[in-house]
Amino acid sequence: MRTTYELAEELADTARLREQLASAEPEPYWLDDPARPAPLPRLEADVETDLAIVGGGYSGLWTALLAKERDPDRRVVLLEGRRIAWAASGRNGGFCEPSLTHGSSNGKSRLPHEFDRLEELGRENLREIGETIVRYGMDCDWEETGLLQAATAPHHVDWLRESAEEHGARFLDREAMQAEVHSPIFQAGLFEPTGAALVNPAKLAWELRRVCLDLGVEIHEYTHVRSIRSDATSVTLTTTHGSVVAKHVALGTNVFKALIPSARKYTVPVYDYALMTNPLSAEQLESLGWKGRQGISDLDNRFHYSRLTTDANGSTRILYGGYDAVYNYGGRVEPRFDQREESFLKLAAHFAHTYPQLADLGFSHKWGGAIDTCGRFFSFFETAHGGKVAHAAGFTGLGVGATRYGANVMLDLLAGTPTERTTMDFVQKKPTPFPPDPLAFIGARISLSEMARADRNEGKRGLWLRTMDAVGLGFDS
Repeated sequence: MRTTYELAEELADTARLREQLASAEPEPYWLDDPARPAPLPRLEADVETDLAIVGGGYSGLWTALLAKERDPDRRVVLLEGRRIAWAASGRNGGFCEPSLTHGSSNGKSRLPHEFDRLEELGRENLREIGETIVRYGMDCDWEETGLLQAATAPHHVDWLRESAEEHGARFLDREAMQAEVHSPIFQAGLFEPTGAALVNPAKLAWELRRVCLDLGVEIHEYTHVRSIRSDATSVTLTTTHGSVVAKHVALGTNVFKALIPSARKYTVPVYDYALMTNPLSAEQLESLGWKGRQGISDLDNRFHYSRLTTDANGSTRILYGGYDAVYNYGGRVEPRFDQREESFLKLAAHFAHTYPQLADLGFSHKWGGAIDTCGRFFSFFETAHGGKVAHAAGFTGLGVGATRYGANVMLDLLAGTPTERTTMDFVQKKPTPFPPDPLAFIGARISLSEMARADRNEGKRGLWLRTMDAVGLGFDS
């Protein structure tokens, strides 16, 4: 049985979709902003510091900010190989979710004895993100809208009804769901008021950059760390034009090659793709409903995410992304993979099927980017060089919120004093390593095929997916 989205691809006017996509800018919408801050100078000298941070995405920026809040006198130097937020932190959908475990079912299956506490810590982390944004006056379009899950198949309706009973969320039958968002394929819904906040992801990173600079963090862009070594008292990071000698180092490189070799086997880069529409007219926006501006996701294994955003001119656009999760042979992360016409055509067809009243709207931007996925779908942590270096990665698409929690974990690990965070299995245990290619490539292809088959079979997972679940080796974005 075909899914509604496979039917959409069969019915699509491919020539018209290609024409719509041809005029879309091949770059992330969020980064195509004249307000993007000017680059900061690269490191041109040898420096000594208390804490060095590698990576200028959310993970590194939160670590820098929290380190200065913990100890304002601590010298902190952050090194970014290109520009702040150019990678995943500036390319995502801007969904900031409380979950630290990639959803309740995944968390319960992998860490059942810690799940309830991790849920509390995740909600606390999300609340503290909002409080930080208010405290520092961060202009990043933060909206506490909640999350709306949409059923697009009959078995999804049953799932949502059961989930509502278990979590106390609001179940929406077809009529109630249509009153929220007018889409003919939405058969029911589940509204979680605290399920997600929305943010302009690039603005969040740029505002974190601003706050870090205000607090005294020294940031160097276009500074690629080429090697790391240590002695009894310090760690040395070598870059092209200078070096940093630090008492402690936090690594927030995520999808890129880990500077701790032992951590490399736990993540693979998976490419995700998104479209941004042209501005909606007032009539088009009215035809949608969507007054609550909630983030929306559906329930297939190959899921979509969509949301409203307001541009600098006050016009509303829709971001629509997800579905394909592409692993390229060798685990390569290269600019050429940021554009994938096949994925854009699928998304455009699915968008027109989901919102047929907007079929002629067209798209202003199309882009992709790599996500650091690990086999358990949530972050893991590593220390090295006698505990003077900490590493966090594997956020698997939930890094907008979970990286802040991970930053606190890294700082706790570097402090060397056990805390509730660092003594949990969430931190102490590692995901199952991925095999090398060609096994990883073949396994990813089989997993994607089996995920599609499960979507066609009322979500029932076949032997391959059940086996991967049992060995703790999942594949997702």
